[in-house]
Amino acid sequence: MNRGKNIVTAALTATVSALALTAAGFAAPAQATPSETAAAAAGVDCDGWVHNNNPDHGIAGCSNDSGRTITFRAEIVCGRAPDVSGQWVTLAPGQYGESSGVCAFYSSGVGRVGWTIQ
Repeated sequence: MNRGKNIVTAALTATVSALALTAAGFAAPAQATPSETAAAAAGVDCDGWVHNNNPDHGIAGCSNDSGRTITFRAEIVCGRAPDVSGQWVTLAPGQYGESSGVCAFYSSGVGRVGWTIQ
């Protein structure tokens, strides 16, 4: 009888934990990083996306609408694999450029594409 209670308690604990993790996943939408927020305020317009034909390839594109030269790179969050950073790209005022990175073959794909601006 004690063994039966332990099994039920363990199952209930696992279910509650799974529900809590699921609820945590939906708790709040992703928020912009401080670098992304500062970029928007400084006249730099960036966007991130996943390549149409390769779910492991993340791309960030930026348009420099400021009056100074900027340098940026893509920051790719990879599911079940280490995150990757793209190459640094330097843009003069008025220019557009892209930086990209590819997640490891064992990743579950790109989870998010962000960027860092210097």
